[in-house]
Amino acid sequence: MSSNPSLFEPDAVRERFARRAVGEWRYNPLNPAVLAAMQERQRALTALFRELGWLDLSDRRLLEVGCGGGWNLLDLLRLGFRPENLAGIELQEERVETARSHLPGSVQLHAGDALAIADTLPAEHYDIVMQATVFSSLLDDGFQERLAAVMWRRVKPGGGILWYDFTVNNPGNRDVRGVPLKRVRELFPEGRIRARRVTLAPPLARRAVRLHPALYGVLNTVPLLRTHILAWIQK
Repeated sequence: MSSNPSLFEPDAVRERFARRAVGEWRYNPLNPAVLAAMQERQRALTALFRELGWLDLSDRRLLEVGCGGGWNLLDLLRLGFRPENLAGIELQEERVETARSHLPGSVQLHAGDALAIADTLPAEHYDIVMQATVFSSLLDDGFQERLAAVMWRRVKPGGGILWYDFTVNNPGNRDVRGVPLKRVRELFPEGRIRARRVTLAPPLARRAVRLHPALYGVLNTVPLLRTHILAWIQK
């Protein structure tokens, strides 16, 4: 747990992101390992929507907490969401500007502290409130809990939290920590959770695709080698 009070966690997150190499190859979608993980996650997401019976997404409202450069929102547009029904919150202003350059103007984008901004948005308004590898960057338990509660209040009955994050610690990166499924249940005690393991462990994926891109899929058939969960937490 962070020694800083929850109030200062957004500043700590900014510092952690500043230490990361901008444009690093390991996060670049042209990297075959990154591309394979993205495509796998998209397949799992579309399967989830089919399981929910959501075959037409045009009227679904979605808020992404920690939308970065808007790449997830761009993928959701391709799946059938209308831009006026999408919204994103991002802590870093430069990433919001990147998102604005890629997304239609009717997508609502907010720059700043997700906890403060989300609390100003209408309650029980969104079919989906989404987060992708945000909570693993939050090292303060109290801030995690407050943000989870704010996100939950934004979800309307019958909707849910769409969760994607890794579950194990990265010994090479002390700026993040894994969020196991047990912790997800603690954060959303009122939710009904369905979860699946996805994403071949990135260090292993990078080595595998150097030999052959098809090895990603072969190794990913072993559940124990997957480090992330894609979860639907229904309200």
